[in-house]
Amino acid sequence: MSLFSALDTSYTGLNVSQLEMNVTSQNVSNANTKGYTRERAILRAKTPLHNVTPGDMGAGVQATQIKRIHNEFVFARLRNSSNSLEYNQFSKTTLDNIAGYFPDTDGVGLQNDIKNYFDAWNSFSSNPTSSAKKTALAQSAMTLSNDIKETRNEVRNSQDALNNQLKINIDEVNNIGKKIADLNGQIENVESIKGNNANDLRDQRDRLELSLSKLLNISVFKGNLSSDMSVNPNLVDGGAKYTLNIAGESFIDGTSFHPLTIDNNGNKSAYYSIYHKTADGTKFDMTTKIQGGKIGAILDLRGRKLDSKTSYPEDGKLQGYIDELDSFAKGLIQKTNSTYASSAVSKMISPELNISANSGLLNNGYGINKGSFDVIMYDNNGNEIGKKSIKIDETTTMNDIVTQFNSNTDDNHDNDSTDDIDDNFKADYSNNILSFNHTSNNEYKIAIEDNGTNFAGVTGISSFFTGENASDMDLKTKFKNDPTQINAFKAPIDGNNELANDMTQIQYHDISFESKDGTIINDKPDGFYRKLASKVALDAQKSGRDTDTSKAVFNTVNNEQQSISGVNLDEELANLMKYQTSYGANAKVITTIDKMLSSLLAI
Repeated sequence: MSLFSALDTSYTGLNVSQLEMNVTSQNVSNANTKGYTRERAILRAKTPLHNVTPGDMGAGVQATQIKRIHNEFVFARLRNSSNSLEYNQFSKTTLDNIAGYFPDTDGVGLQNDIKNYFDAWNSFSSNPTSSAKKTALAQSAMTLSNDIKETRNEVRNSQDALNNQLKINIDEVNNIGKKIADLNGQIENVESIKGNNANDLRDQRDRLELSLSKLLNISVFKGNLSSDMSVNPNLVDGGAKYTLNIAGESFIDGTSFHPLTIDNNGNKSAYYSIYHKTADGTKFDMTTKIQGGKIGAILDLRGRKLDSKTSYPEDGKLQGYIDELDSFAKGLIQKTNSTYASSAVSKMISPELNISANSGLLNNGYGINKGSFDVIMYDNNGNEIGKKSIKIDETTTMNDIVTQFNSNTDDNHDNDSTDDIDDNFKADYSNNILSFNHTSNNEYKIAIEDNGTNFAGVTGISSFFTGENASDMDLKTKFKNDPTQINAFKAPIDGNNELANDMTQIQYHDISFESKDGTIINDKPDGFYRKLASKVALDAQKSGRDTDTSKAVFNTVNNEQQSISGVNLDEELANLMKYQTSYGANAKVITTIDKMLSSLLAI
């Protein structure tokens, strides 16, 4: 061995110490860089000199690689916990906003409107001829119907906003996917040289994966994972291959990228559906498959499956609230109108109906039940002078209703066929409008007493409210324009308050609320609404609890991730002192050898 060999050995130590200090400097510089993974230089002794006396002699040290300290298993848990946290946080924010439209505080909101509405009927019944009471009733009815519509509109607006966010977030998913595919190409180029590790590029890809996991569930395969206990017991990193799937469909395969598509073509609601195209052009609907993250939360809140008729969702939390508001309004409208039809008037006419003249009234989703209703005729003194029973069974159509009404029957049992209901009134169903019109010189009036068919409530033939559900519920226009036309009576007698009393009693008795799937829920108006408001509040509370849980899990996993891959400044500074000492020691050896060579040359 010569002094020159010793000089070369110390020189390798000098270079490696400098490299280690550079790596430490990189770690310290990025201590606060989000997503940065600390790095370590991997060293090994150089191949010794063989066949020398007295034996193999070391040739110094060399750096083989610079590796990042990354654990793929922990990182995968971080992705999953981040996905869950984003889902719950977004759901909580949205549901907290929705809960604000259903306040449970006394004196505010729809609950208060319902109370005021029935209180107005009760007050009206105590003074049935008072114009002031009628005006107050009309105002309470308009307030109730307007607030129901407004609440529904606010929920629908939130649903529409979620739909718009869906488009933005799917575009972001595709942007991230394209960047990951590009990074895969760069990583492949760098690591094509054996021993090279694309640490910074892999960090960038991990950050994009984490961002993607906040948007939706993903599954990632990074080839054969490898570990190196000699470097760090936590080191587990991916291989060269890379595949990322969304809901079982290939999204990224190495450098190949298969974007998601989103469109609302031909959809009158403008609500989007998400699709995936395979390499052969086959198109798959992914709307019902995508889960987790912000997009999964949007779909669960907005709804996934669109109704072929309305093009609005058939499912989703917000759609569920809208459907229940519609059920509430529909049940209240029909019960009110069915009751109000018992007030005698000179003619009855329905709005335009979506009922075919020859279509069976039962089992067609109209809400009409089997049974009968009575048409009652009153004279000017309020005496009942005729009653005709109209029957509804499995085969009854609207034309059959008209035929039964116009049939020549002895409605007052006086054996006189010229003074019955059909002699003073005529039924007609034209242009989908049902009417019972006065046809004689007698100033008679008619009313409908229902026996469970809900016919007057469904058809609105003598209505108090107009509309079919929460979207269009309103006080009848003639009552809005002139509240004095509101009746408190059944028989047309001044001071009669039977109708107003019946209207007041609606709040105390179960009425039928038909849900979207046809299920009938029998409950009091206030009770049904309270259950809806409670459901919204409970959903928001549950989402809050889920957020707290997922936040705790995320913090635990994130701390574990930071303990493995994060930069510890104390550790780095300790390493820096060690490398500095090593550098100084090697420099001292070189200086000593230099003096020895100088002495040798001076001899």
